[in-house]
Amino acid sequence: MQGKLWLGYAPTDDAASTRRSLTLPVGVAPSNRRCLHAGVVPSPLELLPPPRKLMSTRTLFTCLLLFAPLPQVASAQLLEFERPPIDYNNRDADNPVARLQTRLDAGDVTLEFKDGTGYLESVLAALEIPQESQLLVFSKTSLQLHKITASRPRAVYFNDDTYIGFVQFGDVLEISTADPELGGVFYTLKQEPQETPQFVRDRGQCLTCHASSKTKGVPGHLVRSVFAARSGQPAYGSGTYLTDHRSDFARRFGGWYITGTHGDLRHMGNETISSTNYREMLDRERGANVVDLSDRFDTTPYLKPTSDLVAKLVLDHQTQMHNYIALAGMETRSALHYNRVMAAALERPADELTDSARRRIESVAEKLVEYMLFVDEFPLSGPVKGVNRFAEDFAAREPRDGQGRSLFQLDLEKRLLRYPCSWLVYTESFEKLPVEVYRRVAIRLRDVLTDPEEPAGFKHLSRSDRTAIFEILRDTKPRLAALWQPE
Repeated sequence: MQGKLWLGYAPTDDAASTRRSLTLPVGVAPSNRRCLHAGVVPSPLELLPPPRKLMSTRTLFTCLLLFAPLPQVASAQLLEFERPPIDYNNRDADNPVARLQTRLDAGDVTLEFKDGTGYLESVLAALEIPQESQLLVFSKTSLQLHKITASRPRAVYFNDDTYIGFVQFGDVLEISTADPELGGVFYTLKQEPQETPQFVRDRGQCLTCHASSKTKGVPGHLVRSVFAARSGQPAYGSGTYLTDHRSDFARRFGGWYITGTHGDLRHMGNETISSTNYREMLDRERGANVVDLSDRFDTTPYLKPTSDLVAKLVLDHQTQMHNYIALAGMETRSALHYNRVMAAALERPADELTDSARRRIESVAEKLVEYMLFVDEFPLSGPVKGVNRFAEDFAAREPRDGQGRSLFQLDLEKRLLRYPCSWLVYTESFEKLPVEVYRRVAIRLRDVLTDPEEPAGFKHLSRSDRTAIFEILRDTKPRLAALWQPE
């Protein structure tokens, strides 16, 4: 027998309190479950069922991964990704990290261990992650909190698919990657010499924090901005901010070092708080337009002496873009699964979509299109510039259309991109979306980009913007172009 239990959640800074209905066996009571982030005190209302055993410090370390945590366990409308058809915990992963492990096990590749950085440089090279992507985070937002301060930040490196976290004197490297079927998948790699290094996959414990309303209800990624003390301890009571390309510049980068110039724009980066009057004591002027970090901490243990502004703007966009792609894929697979179940029960054709299934697919497709076309992007008030080669290398990437244009070209004066359409359209995760939602995204893109009038909700794109994006996608995404042909 099973019964339903309504559980309450305390509100966070940007999520109202809601209730979640959980189905539990009769006689099994839920237990209090703390959010294990350091410094977080759970609400008395914060009740969760005990489906998973408490994780070890090392297991949870990768859950906290690269980004700032939630102040409390946030409520979310979560997909049932731990059950079929997703089956997150039991399904084999197929992503860049899993494939690297296969190559390691076969002896086709080796990783070099170095004093000071361990496997970091070798892993970055094997996964084709540029060192210039380095970002430095000084907030204590990892379980290795005793190793992180403003004078010893942790480093984050990334490419289009994968994120690596490195902590000085840390026990492990933290790895997260976007899996086409599973969304965010989390790993650790021991920072000690091994004959065959092993990326150890987390089997769901990380989802305590990495599957919530902040990640669109799917296993995913998030970037937070916090008020942090010199010790690195975040002041959760003063508020924290989820960050993506829509975020106000003034609320970004708290707990992060940022190197670059940005004119009269101000942010929360590079500075720490020293009083309980958190917002007032943050010196935004001193933290602005910083190009050299050597007077703040010793940068020599890191691969680069920088924490590049443009790299951070790119990161801010793509973490949530990964989540929208994962949401589109998982929601579609779930809708199709239940559609087949209902079809069998009602003895109707399995390929006949119900109105409910169609609406679910159309909804996630629309959300994906809006985000990938940078709807509600926060406008820049002047030029922004990084201090290393990241922007130059990023803008030089391919593919390009017949006129030499690409989605990697940067604007950095009024907005991030010259042609505002997410470069993650070229990723494996996007390309492997189920055909039902892929087709809907393709048609919606065509309609927006070729509308002779100004399409509702996309006024930030000029007619020339939309034409250029359409032509770039037509020339560089054959599958999209095929779906745009007249039937």
